[in-house]
Amino acid sequence: MAAPVTTPVADATQAVQQLTIGKALNQGLRAAMEADPKVIVMGEDVGKLGGVFRITDGLQKDFGEHRVLDTPLAESGIVGTAVGLAVRGFRPVCEIQFEGFIFPAFDQISSQLAKLHYRSQGRVTVPVVIRVPYGGGIGAVEHHSESPESLFAHIPGLKVVSCSNPVDAYWMIQQAIRCDDPVLFFEPKRLYHSGALKAPVDTSATPDPLFSSRVLRRGDAATLVAYGPSVKVCLDAATAAEEEGRSLEVIDLRTLSPLDLAPVFESVRRTGRLIAVSEAQAESSLTSEVAARVQQECFYSLEAPVLRVTGFDTPYPPAKLEEHFLPDLDRVLDAVDRALDW
Repeated sequence: MAAPVTTPVADATQAVQQLTIGKALNQGLRAAMEADPKVIVMGEDVGKLGGVFRITDGLQKDFGEHRVLDTPLAESGIVGTAVGLAVRGFRPVCEIQFEGFIFPAFDQISSQLAKLHYRSQGRVTVPVVIRVPYGGGIGAVEHHSESPESLFAHIPGLKVVSCSNPVDAYWMIQQAIRCDDPVLFFEPKRLYHSGALKAPVDTSATPDPLFSSRVLRRGDAATLVAYGPSVKVCLDAATAAEEEGRSLEVIDLRTLSPLDLAPVFESVRRTGRLIAVSEAQAESSLTSEVAARVQQECFYSLEAPVLRVTGFDTPYPPAKLEEHFLPDLDRVLDAVDRALDW
């Protein structure tokens, strides 16, 4: 997948590294901790072990146990502690080991983290980042392969973002940490260590704004919109469609709350067709919101109904069935065919 374009800063000594998403997150966390002594990392096994996916590898060794904290297996306690630390001026970064483990902390997130700034009439900020490895494709079971991002995007007071490539992973985690609002940072775990997505990361570049979407590939036949792990699927579909003479535009949402849909509207007004792709279930989801907003804003430009390619409205299946559950190249191209044949 091609890395997004960033604008270089005038600097004679640019540091460019070839990084995977996992390594880019590690380097981004390191940069944030070096820049601000109030940034602390906390979670289950994030210290000595370096996290179950090794995203925090080496951080405790370099920054000490007082800044990289191994916590008990208690997600509600992790987030509750982070709220208290944030109120006292720290910038905690919590790791939820797997997305399915976040629900014991849901009360702290929805009742405290999302409400304190509003409840205090703006007097209190809670700059907490909650890192959430999410999505399927790793041969695991329920609680380890789910996509609950829509639940959090529905809660006022929270920001929700998801990276899909190493460049965004490096910059977005730092931007989220600097944000004074609480940010749910969803990371596509199956892409953490993918060599196919390894890309040059210029650590001296100027990144795009955190809460913005991006056009990754231009096209005029139809628009594909995705985020997180589904972006690579859409880019692969666009490459395959090109061999058949079909030019597909691909947009990475990046920010899920707030949504930045202006580039999507502009694209649909040109292509007349939209396919929204996500691993999450279709019912009451982010793809539902995108479809509704596009229908509202681009009704007279649409040449076909907005189509969605998603996970099914069932609990996540056993590992041997997950390839049938997850959106793949064939399902996306089938949706493209249906949109173009309408």
